[in-house]
Amino acid sequence: MLSCVNPDQISGLAWLGCYLSTAKHMAFYQSFLIVLLLIAAVAPLAILLGLLSASASRARFFLIRLPGTLYIAMVRGIPDIVFFLFVPLALDQGIEYLRHRSLCSDQTGSVWQGNDFVVCDIAKMPLSSASQWVHDFYGFALAVVAFALVFGAFAGNVIAGAMAAVPKAQLETAEAYGMTRRQVYWRIMFRQMWIYALPGLSNLWMILIKATPLLFLLGIQDIVYWARELGGAKTSAFTYPHPDWRIWYFLGLLVFYLMMTWVSERGFTYLNKQFSRGQSMAINPQKEGA
Repeated sequence: MLSCVNPDQISGLAWLGCYLSTAKHMAFYQSFLIVLLLIAAVAPLAILLGLLSASASRARFFLIRLPGTLYIAMVRGIPDIVFFLFVPLALDQGIEYLRHRSLCSDQTGSVWQGNDFVVCDIAKMPLSSASQWVHDFYGFALAVVAFALVFGAFAGNVIAGAMAAVPKAQLETAEAYGMTRRQVYWRIMFRQMWIYALPGLSNLWMILIKATPLLFLLGIQDIVYWARELGGAKTSAFTYPHPDWRIWYFLGLLVFYLMMTWVSERGFTYLNKQFSRGQSMAINPQKEGA
């Protein structure tokens, strides 16, 4: 818009329209999509890790049960922020170390030089010559892994409890009918446990939504970062000066998170109704003859 070239000469709604269409505001709007993509990517991975760890923690064999139990106990016992900071760093350095050893085998020196971690240029992830979107995607992928590992352990604890809540009589009846352990797991336990797991998983979903501002700790410019950046007091040195508007930006974030919470509650209410079908007869089998 030509009218936005000289913002000092416009005012009112025209000035506000120009202000809200700056490059920084476009990045602010894009950060909302990043938050939604993070939640959409982390949720299924966390459920998958939860299923694997919960199933492993209930296994008969000690060598299978031990990793699942340790994973759930360790992650739940360590502050989340430690994992959010440690996992991306350790994973990034681990990948670069393996690439350094395979691609730069002629360099025999240690990659740890004092406080610095130094690898050859072709071993860096991503390469310095890579496009900016590659760097952004790589950082986002590391964040997804960190979030999935943390919430997967909590999901594993919830699912393990839900598995234990499935009436043992149903499992024993299925075995009496000749079902194998695998059939009992998939046809009885796996289908019955969700009604017991949904309350805990819904709480984890809400916590995941509230944990998204921690993206800033991983070097990703999230919605909270931009709200603070754009809402802070400006001076005449800026193109669009204004007073401290952080309260309005954070009020917008409040509405955004409340809307996500409202939609999530409606979604879990629907899922609860779906998984509850037939449960009343199982709980009170004499109701029909009363």
